[in-house]
Parts: sequence; structure tokens; C-alpha cells
Amino acid sequence: MTDIEARAINAIRFLSVDAIQKANSGHPGLPMGAAPMAYVLWSEFLKHNPRNPRWPDRDRFVLSGGHGSMLLYSLLHLTGYDHMTMEQLQLFRQYGSITPGHPESHLTPGVESTTGPLGQGISNSVGMAIAERFLANFFNREGYDIIDHRTWVLASDGDMMEGVTSEAASLAGHLKLGKLNVLYDDNKISLAASTEVSFTEDVKKRFESYGWQVLEVKDGDNDIDGIRKALKAAEQQTARPTLIDIHTTIGFGSPNKSGTSGIHGAPLGPDEVKVTKNNLGWPLEPEFYIPDDAASHYKNALERGGRIEREWKSLFERYREKYPDMARQWDFMWAGSLPAGWENSLPFFSPSDGAIATRKVSGAVINAAAKVIPNLIGGSADLAPSTNTYMKEIAEQQSSNPGGRNIRFGVREHAMGAAVNGMAYHGGVIPFGGTFLTFSDYMRGSVRISALASLHTIWVYTHDSVWLGEDGPTHQSVEHIAALRAIPNLIVIRPADANETVEAWKFALSHKEGPVALIFSRQGLPVIDRSTYAHANNLTKGAYVLSDPPAGGPDILLIATGSEVSLALEAKELIEKKGIKPRVVSMPSWELFEMQPQSYRDEVIPPALKARVVIEAGVRQGWHQYAGEKGRFITQDRFGASAPMKVLKEQFGFTPERVVEEAERAVKGA
Repeated sequence: MTDIEARAINAIRFLSVDAIQKANSGHPGLPMGAAPMAYVLWSEFLKHNPRNPRWPDRDRFVLSGGHGSMLLYSLLHLTGYDHMTMEQLQLFRQYGSITPGHPESHLTPGVESTTGPLGQGISNSVGMAIAERFLANFFNREGYDIIDHRTWVLASDGDMMEGVTSEAASLAGHLKLGKLNVLYDDNKISLAASTEVSFTEDVKKRFESYGWQVLEVKDGDNDIDGIRKALKAAEQQTARPTLIDIHTTIGFGSPNKSGTSGIHGAPLGPDEVKVTKNNLGWPLEPEFYIPDDAASHYKNALERGGRIEREWKSLFERYREKYPDMARQWDFMWAGSLPAGWENSLPFFSPSDGAIATRKVSGAVINAAAKVIPNLIGGSADLAPSTNTYMKEIAEQQSSNPGGRNIRFGVREHAMGAAVNGMAYHGGVIPFGGTFLTFSDYMRGSVRISALASLHTIWVYTHDSVWLGEDGPTHQSVEHIAALRAIPNLIVIRPADANETVEAWKFALSHKEGPVALIFSRQGLPVIDRSTYAHANNLTKGAYVLSDPPAGGPDILLIATGSEVSLALEAKELIEKKGIKPRVVSMPSWELFEMQPQSYRDEVIPPALKARVVIEAGVRQGWHQYAGEKGRFITQDRFGASAPMKVLKEQFGFTPERVVEEAERAVKGA
């Protein structure tokens, strides 16, 4: 290690140490231990331009161990990202800064994915690598490799323990994602203790069994040449993803805390900061010190990155001249746009089509959209025949066919969620993932992150209630819709029939400000006669008046979602025979409804009308805000049972007669 390399590495360490100490909060161990590998990667291998953090053909760097966020912020500052000022480093973990405790992609330019929940970042990277390979196959022509970049990951011991990592690594090995490279910060320490008490497996053999190339650097603290050689070997391997096991000392340089769990998640403390700086030959003052030669050394990234992007732009302009149609397609896809008139390709349904499961309608929409939206990509966690998420005339994404858009994620719901997020982080594609609604629990962490990061991801959930029948309560969703609605910035839509399903997909494909969860039925649902009832395009309002009394105002509101809307319409006629005037409200999405003006919401659900019945085959949690203090509930507040759907509807009280009874009680109670 040369003197300039040592100073450049220590600059990362002590920017991190000083920021964490100033905040009196943070995780110094990872930045101190991983600084050498990060230095080599960012100064010699990473293809990026600090002046343009969104350049499409940049390498992606994912800090999967997001607790070490100061490592990334230090690198962004040192390599010349304008927004990452010294002031921002000094505001680490403070309200309103762009240096939060764990990296957030939507907040901080240069952060590629929102990490912190361990296992997420490395699993996101699988989706990034899939997207890169798909887009390279789609756009590149001989002599014009306009997509040609790598995904680099820095992962921790904790990442290696998380189950989602195993799922994602297995998928990456199967797909032979040769441009995916993981630097494993192997320091044998987790938050609570040495990993020897909880983690004694051979990670290298595990990844070898997944089909990865596995390399090792035994002295990651000092062997810069060894790190350099390993990174070069990773670049040269294009047939398999690569794991580089780099042995490091957590908190390297701290005389009293390095190598212990005590340095993982707490500041060094003023005294230990002093002895650590003395130990590594670093001046005690000023804080946040960067030697001039180290600063100049890092700023080479500006010149190098600018030159590489200029060369790419020149190549792309020649590409545009030779392949103008493809260049227009490029502009279109990277902007997240949809083809003009794409909606015209989607099906329309009439009552004469008979009862149709909304999952089947969803499948028809996916297949129609896939023909006109060339970057729609996704699949299911081994449930494609049931979720109807397979694009029938589209090739599969496999190592032998990187241009395929059907992804067989296997029985790996959590990895599917994280990989779909990774594709959305990468850009240029519109990704979706599907499974049974009950199994959304397996991927909840990824869904939550998609909402936090405002990703354009589409979650397709079928078999949405106890009405799937004989499979029983292990597969019957009860609390899952409520659980998804609890996630901020996730729009949940449960359409009532075929045409609401089409409208739900229209919205999901065009909504770029965050994820959408589409909730579909297993059983057939009647197609609502839109010549009699309100048009399905009202779905985008979240709730709308489907049916109103022919004269005078309503006496009662029947508010329903999904399959229960047809039940409300069936009960409506019986209620009218009782001399009660019902209004039926289809409410496919709470979130979209809450986005409407208060005047519209009051128009649909008049505050003065207290007689209300809410009908949904799920727990009532949250429905009180719409039922009001005197409303009645027909909800599913217990686990289901294994029996035919018809029997379950009778047993659980989802019948027209029960709706009538509750409506009468509501009117009397109001």
C-alpha cells in the first residue's frame, strides 16, 4: 500500500468516524473496515460520473450493509458529487439532511437503492443485473454496446445470514448473471456478538453451490493488490456472478474496539477517536480533515467519469444516426413513458361474457399490454398458471435467452420482491411480480421498501380471500389487505369485476410515483352492466357511486370492494323491496379515494348519512373510518376453513339476506 493510498483510505475512515461522532449516532465499524475495498473499487473500477448520477450506463454500486452509510456518503463527497457537501456530512442523521442513517435512493443522488434491512441490497442487485442484461440484449448492436455496465455490491455478514440473500443468490446463479459482483465484508462480527455464536457455515461453498465464481482476499485490511486482482478477475468472469470474500477487521485502527461487536453500532467516543487517529497517524484537528493530495487523488473520478460518459455519448449519437427507431425507443423507455394509444390494446368485457375471475382478466391484460409495451417484464414465484402472470407469446428470461421478459422466480417470494425492486431501481423497464395474496407476507419487507423508495413496481396478488375454498386457512387471505393498506405510499386496488380490473392495470402501468398492489379473485365474478351502472373508469377515484336510488336521496350506503360489490348489488334489490333506498359504493382503493378533494369524498359518502354497511371478505381493521360510528360490518374477522366456497359464504354470512339484515339494523340505528 502506497502512502497516498493509505491517506485516501484513511480519509474515508475518518470522515465517517467524525460524522458519526458529531451525530453521536451511527455505525463506524463497517466504514473503517471496508474502506480499503471501497477505495479500490471507487478509484479504479467503478464506472460512474459524479457530475451525472443518473447516467444510464453507469455501474451500479449497492451498499447492502446500509448501516455503514457513512462509507457511501464519504465516497460520494470525496469523488466529487456536488450535492454531497461537507455540510451534509456534518449533518449526518439529522432531520432534513440527505445523509440519513441508512441510504435512501429517492433522497440522495448517487444512492442506487434504499438499504438497511439486511439482505435487501444484495437481492436488489439481482434485479439490477437482470435489467442490465435484458436492456443490453434489446438495444445493443454490433459495435454499439450502449448498455454495458456492472452491478457492484458491498455486503456484510448480516446480509449473508438473511434468508432473502440465499433466495436471490440462488436465482442469480441459475440465471448466470455474469455482471453481478459482490464484495463480502467478512469480518465475523454482527451487532450482538461474534458470528461464531450464530454463523459457522462456509459462505464460499454455499455460493459455489449456487453457481457463483468465488474469490478470496485473506487480508482485506492491507492487501490492496490482492483486492485489485480479485476485482479484475470478477470483471473478466462473464458467465457467472462473482462473490469476493474479503476478510477485514471491523473498526480497523481502533486500538480498543476493533474486531469487537461494540464498534458495530455505536460511535467510538471522544477518547477512542483520539487514540484511533493517533494510531493511524491522522491529525486530531481539524475534524473532517481531508489531506490535499488525497482530495486531488479522488477528484480524478471527475475527469475519468466525464471522459467515459463523453465517449458513451459520442457512441450513442452514432447509434442514433444508424438506428433512429431504436434511439427513439431508448428515449421512450428511459423516460418511463408508455406508447401512444397503448390503452386501446386492452380488452373490454360485457355481462354476456359471464362470470370471470379477476385474476384471469388480469392475465388477459398483461398479455395484451406486453404486446405493445416492450419493457414490461416480470413473473411469479412459481405460481404463474394460477396467478395468470405468464406472458404467453413472450420468451423466458434465461441465461440462454437474456432478452426474455418472463421471469421464473421459483418458490422465492422475498427474492422476487427484492429483484423486482432492483429492476425498478435500475430503470428502463416496468417490472411486476405475482403470487397468492396470502404469500405477500413472505415479501412484505420488499413491498415496504418499494413504497419507501417510491418505485414503479406492480405487485400482483391473486386468491384474495377465504373464497378460494378447499385449500383452507393457510392459503385464505384474511388480514392481508389490511396489512398492505397500512403501508404508506402503497396504492392497494381490489377491483370489483373485469372492467375495473382493466382500469386498475391502466392505473398501475402509468403510475410512476410509487408501487401499486393489485388484488384479484380466484373465483368468477359477474361483469357489471355499465349501461346500467357507473363506468369502471371511476376506479381511479378510489370510490364511486355505482348505483343510486332512481328518486330522492339514499337511506343507506352499501360500501364494498372486490367480489363483495356484486353481493351488494344482489342485495340492493332485496333492500329496495323493504322500502329502503340503498346507494351502492364500489370502493376499490382507499388510497386513491383519500387523494380526492374533500368535496368529492363527501359527495360519495355523505357525512350526514349515518346508515352504512361495509362489506369485504377481510378483517374490518381500518374500515371504521368509512363505516362511521353507527355503521355495520360484514367482514371476515376470523381465519377461514377448508370447504367449498358456497358453504363458506353461508357459514361466514356473506349472503344477500345477511346484507339486508344489516342494512335494516343500520337504518334503525341511525
